[in-house]
Amino acid sequence: MSKVKVMDTTLRDGQQSLIATRMKTSEFSDVLGTFDNIGFYSMEVWGGATYDSCIRFLDEDPWERLSVLRKGLKNTKIQMLLRGQNLVGYRHYSDDVVELFIKKMADYKMDIVRVFDALNDIRNLEKSIETAKKYKMEVQAAISYTVSPVHNLEFYRSYAKELVERGIDSICIKDMAGLITPKQAYELIKDLKSKFNIPIQLHSHNTAGLADLSYYAAVEAGVDVLDLALSPFAMGSSQPALEPFNHSMEMGLDGAGIIKLVDHFWKVRKNHAADDVNMQSINSKMLLSQIPGGMISNLVSQLKQQKAEDKLDLVMEEVPRVRKDLGYPPLVTPTSQIVGVQATLNVLTGERYKMITNEVKNYMKGEYGRSPAPVDPQLLKKALGDEKPITHRFADDIAPELEKARKESGVLALTDEDLLTYVLFGEVGKKFLTKKYEKEIKVDQDILKKYKNEEVSIYPV
Repeated sequence: MSKVKVMDTTLRDGQQSLIATRMKTSEFSDVLGTFDNIGFYSMEVWGGATYDSCIRFLDEDPWERLSVLRKGLKNTKIQMLLRGQNLVGYRHYSDDVVELFIKKMADYKMDIVRVFDALNDIRNLEKSIETAKKYKMEVQAAISYTVSPVHNLEFYRSYAKELVERGIDSICIKDMAGLITPKQAYELIKDLKSKFNIPIQLHSHNTAGLADLSYYAAVEAGVDVLDLALSPFAMGSSQPALEPFNHSMEMGLDGAGIIKLVDHFWKVRKNHAADDVNMQSINSKMLLSQIPGGMISNLVSQLKQQKAEDKLDLVMEEVPRVRKDLGYPPLVTPTSQIVGVQATLNVLTGERYKMITNEVKNYMKGEYGRSPAPVDPQLLKKALGDEKPITHRFADDIAPELEKARKESGVLALTDEDLLTYVLFGEVGKKFLTKKYEKEIKVDQDILKKYKNEEVSIYPV
């Protein structure tokens, strides 16, 4: 059994899964030096919902956060999670937006880009893979792992072959809902290792209590890297905890530094009690609902806002029914939000599909890619009428967005970074940039007043 490497997820998926991505930069910036000396293979520190959370909830510039991270982690590879053509947003963006976003990541010296598509549609990854390789970053392609009548070993092997043919550097099995069993983990990793000569990494969540066992089986199968989090932001709907693996598998990480970080982050977690998923044990219901770790914390938070916490079990029962109707999409951003919001509406209105969200309609039109299995024909008819779904890459229909946005944004986007915030997050981005420029520079107050008074729609992260 070879020594397995570790990617630490504390600053991205760990906190996203347990405190709804509310960790502030100031809560970790002073301990980056300690992180840097632990001996991690890499750290996942950016992307996913962190960009959205920074501008929506924390009043922080995500690019400034990335700069802080890069300066503090001099000896450790940093990596981020990119949703393919969706980047860090919730729709597909034009190719020129994808190219600029990835170029800026390279400017900030990102080492590894973990890119995935919620539907495992290779067409949605080709531009981001090509661009990341162009700018000399390591590309790790993630397989969105799920369990359904159409997702099996042959499916994943075929998809992995498509990814390898695009020149990726490594593969991550991204088990966002914690569904993979030890037997499945062993067989899939063994199969991929025998077919492809690239590193294989496993990412899972302990929501259903399977991840520790599956990680051990993965190590026996020859996995190269495991995703782990420091215990204050591990377990529950997050990744398995680092400390037991470091101790039992002699990973060679700095134990004293780990203890220092653990003490620090227990204090940080207490700062976010209002958003804490507060999962005391495993939730075996997740084996049926398949709700991923990053989704459950936000679902709980949103139901609290609606004073409907008592409906959580009903929503969790409705999620797999909606997922089946939509052709078994893996539940990961943005499809987890698409399915989750529709399931919540079905429960709160008391009637299934009394209201159909625009995101569900767009999904059925093919704007998010090819569904793994056919969509329920009756629901398709109810949502789209006689309109026919597209069968090509949806991004081919999106006109270049940057020049138009430069003209529209005016004083709100004086840098490429701000332009990207403007394009990616619409009204939420405008609101953030208005506050930012009010603080930093004097601009036309009539323009700022216009943006400040606009309503901001909320879409869950």
